[in-house]
Amino acid sequence: MISESNVLQFPDRIGAFVLRRGQFFITITRLILQSLVSLLSPPSLGNPAIRMVLLKQLYFTGFEAAKIIVLVAVILGTVIVSQVIGLVGGGNGSLIGKVLVWVVFLELGPLLTAMIVIARSGTAIAAELGAMKINGEIAALERLGIDPERYLLLPRVIGAATSVMLLTVYFVLTSFVGGFLIVSFGHHISYDQFIQGIVASLGIREVIVLMAKAAAFGLIIPLICCNAGMSVGTSATEIPQAATRAVITSLFSIFVLDGVITYLASLLAVA
Repeated sequence: MISESNVLQFPDRIGAFVLRRGQFFITITRLILQSLVSLLSPPSLGNPAIRMVLLKQLYFTGFEAAKIIVLVAVILGTVIVSQVIGLVGGGNGSLIGKVLVWVVFLELGPLLTAMIVIARSGTAIAAELGAMKINGEIAALERLGIDPERYLLLPRVIGAATSVMLLTVYFVLTSFVGGFLIVSFGHHISYDQFIQGIVASLGIREVIVLMAKAAAFGLIIPLICCNAGMSVGTSATEIPQAATRAVITSLFSIFVLDGVITYLASLLAVA
């Protein structure tokens, strides 16, 4: 039975939730603007120290994640092609190409890439910045006259965003090629029909949607993770909490962005 006190507290909880979401949106917007200002005002990526952090972020987020991307993409492509063949048979290679575009190119490719980056790099960014704040490294940078947000936030945002965009393209291509090659040996799928199905379903709109999702995911993930890491207080127990908060918030954000971009793309297609 619902008590009267719970009923009275319900509007307060809704209001508190809206306020937290509003504050989160304002914080992320502020970080985006600060990143743009830091990028456009010297010294930015031309600084050797900042450039070194950027290169390390590109290596860790992009290069080291490529092996996982290949494995997941090939498995996903193989599963989808096998399922389509099980439904319509191996003689309809055109439909297989279309399904890969609809499912992998537009939806699962960007989402799974972002989820892999969150699991690998998002937690690392939040934990690293949290540890730096607790150990007094960020305060030391401020005493030396170094802007922590320009030195710590900018290269991580640029590196992660670039990596997500490149890994998304890599994921899609690997899924298409790997899935087709593996399954075609046993089912003799027509290569010409497969390519025709991809070409028929893939246009400039689909490419724009893919890159919009990759860019949005790549931008929001490091911003959320940096914000979580920088919000750590003085206790070491807050570091895993910040990492967990970064992962949950990043996952929620990419699914929301995915829905928004897909909906806007559908409106433009109808118009």
